[in-house]
Formats: sequence, C-alpha cells, structure tokens
Amino acid sequence: MDHLSNPNPVFEIFVGTVILIVVIFVHGVGIRSISLQFSKFWAHVTSATPRWRMNLVLAVTIAALALLHFAETLLWAVPLYVRDIIPSMRDSYYYVLESYTTLGEGNVTLPDRWRLLGPIIAMSGLFTFGWTGSVLVSIMTDVGKFDKLQARRERAEGDKAP
Repeated sequence: MDHLSNPNPVFEIFVGTVILIVVIFVHGVGIRSISLQFSKFWAHVTSATPRWRMNLVLAVTIAALALLHFAETLLWAVPLYVRDIIPSMRDSYYYVLESYTTLGEGNVTLPDRWRLLGPIIAMSGLFTFGWTGSVLVSIMTDVGKFDKLQARRERAEGDKAP
C-alpha cells in the first residue's frame, strides 16, 4: 500500500490527536500564565486605581489571549507546511485559521489522505476558544467589581463636596 496516495484514517487521527493534545497543553500553560498576570495586577486594584490603568490591563490581557491563539494555530500550520501537506506557509496558516475558527469557507483544502485533520483542527479551536471565553467572563466579572468600586468612590466624593 502506498502511504503517500492512499488515506490511512488511523494515522490521520493519531497525528491530529497528538497535535491537538500539544495545542491544548500550550493553551493551558498560556492561559494560566495570562490569568496569573491579571490576578497579580488585580490584587493591587483599589477604588483609587485609575480607570485608564484598568482599561490598559484589560487590553493587554485580551491581546495576550489573541496572541496565544495565533501561536496555537502556528502549531498546526507549521507541520502542514513542513510535511508539504500544504505547499505554502501562507496557505497553510490560512487553512488552519479557517478550520480553527470553524469558518471553513476557504479555497485551500487538504489532500484527500489528510482531510481528517480539518475537523480535528476545528475541535482544537472549539476547545481553546471556549476556555478563553470562560476566562474572559471571569476577568470581566472582576472588571465589573472594579467599576462598582469606582462608582461608589465617585458617589462618596460627590456627597462630600460642599
């Protein structure tokens, strides 16, 4: 059997699962690190913390989460390119981004012997975006608490004014 032209679904699933596990591990390490940095900042937040500082930390946190996803998609795109499954790095990354985000409308496709990787890439995106979403909900809950502290402080200062 010629492994270059005949599909081997067990091997495809194995390769996809290995990369999926690596991506999920990287996401876990990255999201934990980002959450820890936010928590360290949050430990010092008081009602006197300027809003611009809170907004800056929120923007940096969101940017870090986006960069984490871009790094994870590279973990998919590089092997596809290096193994010549998709011959152009740009096309490889484009394909992975479309699969990872489950957009899936693209004109770049995998060869038949590797087409099972597409749904596995999509699974990794669903897992990691869901995880990121839950972290953002937690962070925004903290930001909401900060906004309440700020509003109470401003109200108290307004009550003290002559």
